[in-house]
Amino acid sequence: MILLRNIQQDGVPVNLFIQGDRIHRILPYPEEGGLVADEVVDCTGKAVIPGFVNMHTHAAMVLLRGITEDVPLDQWLDRIWAMEAKMDKEFVYWGTRLACLEMIKSGTTTFNDQYWFAPYARQAAVEMGIRPYISFVILDQFDKATAEHQRRKCIELYEKSLDWTEASHLAMSVHAVYTVSEEMIRWASEFAVEHGMKLHIHLSETEKENIDCMKAHNGLSPTEYLDSLGVLGPHVVAAHAIWLSRHDVALLGQHRVNCVHNINSNAKLASGYRFLYDELKAAGANICLGTDGASSSNNLDMLETMKTTALFQKAWAQDPSAMPLHELMDCATVNGARALGLDTGEIREGAIADLSIVDIDNSYFLSPGSFLANLVYTAHSDVISSVIAAGRFVMRDRVVEGEEEILAGARKVLPQIL
Repeated sequence: MILLRNIQQDGVPVNLFIQGDRIHRILPYPEEGGLVADEVVDCTGKAVIPGFVNMHTHAAMVLLRGITEDVPLDQWLDRIWAMEAKMDKEFVYWGTRLACLEMIKSGTTTFNDQYWFAPYARQAAVEMGIRPYISFVILDQFDKATAEHQRRKCIELYEKSLDWTEASHLAMSVHAVYTVSEEMIRWASEFAVEHGMKLHIHLSETEKENIDCMKAHNGLSPTEYLDSLGVLGPHVVAAHAIWLSRHDVALLGQHRVNCVHNINSNAKLASGYRFLYDELKAAGANICLGTDGASSSNNLDMLETMKTTALFQKAWAQDPSAMPLHELMDCATVNGARALGLDTGEIREGAIADLSIVDIDNSYFLSPGSFLANLVYTAHSDVISSVIAAGRFVMRDRVVEGEEEILAGARKVLPQIL
């Protein structure tokens, strides 16, 4: 049992006990309730927050960072796909380990990934100690031979995943309506529902995507097209969802779809920024946050994502009350956990112990303003001093085990794409 002694939770000093992978007890400091801890951590000058849940990543893309800049999404994809054709499993393994290192250092304990060589991405994340949702990616480019090959490989990976532990999960990914045939969208959706899997898809990321979809599918938007195929549901994780009509919003809410806002990537690629947060929430959709891949957003820092999200929401809505801090925190934590069916994202007894310890003994937190305001709008992610994932320290005092090995491994595989 671990005791986090005298740690601030919502401004109140508490003793927080962790047993196994769960939060066992939370008691007012200095009360210890007769519990005996194997390890006691003095957390004076520290606060605790839930671990972040990054709901849309392409983790190994950290090794493509800064390579393709200042172009729109369609040109960006052409260049990225050319480089991805040179990748192998070792590239994705080391890229994912590097991504996990960066996510740990910025407080992320769970990530929902969509990338290639899924078993090796999973291996990397499990070794790093954080929880991956790893997808098999369907992207057939409307080619029947490719579709058949991907169906076969998906079934093989699913069968292997039955032996995975609770430390990782397999999801299904459909890249997008403009890269996947109707037949494969239907197949992937039915397979996901039949096997209780999440379905991860890019949706209405750009205006061009919407225009092209309407031309190809009798005036249907991407959301309407997926609805016509029977795809939408609470198991669906829809990344981006920027270019939505009122009817799109209603459909996403009606089907309780999990919509993931990726503001840094969307703004940087000039894909869009008017994410309809209030409208989607009111309709019944579950709103989460993601960084996207680091080749478009350039980092995997959820705290930075939170700040940019709030600023853009307030600016385009011309409403300073838009995206209040407590809702923003939920989008980065418990909403993502809910989307993935995980009992985490909250600090309460019985929840999975995915926690970040924040150093508040510095200039960022001196003012009498709220803790969340100082954390989101003032501080940077280096105030996160330690991270606990599923009850185990994966970072202590900014030190992650094996960092030099990870950097060396990443350097070794980079020549593949250069």
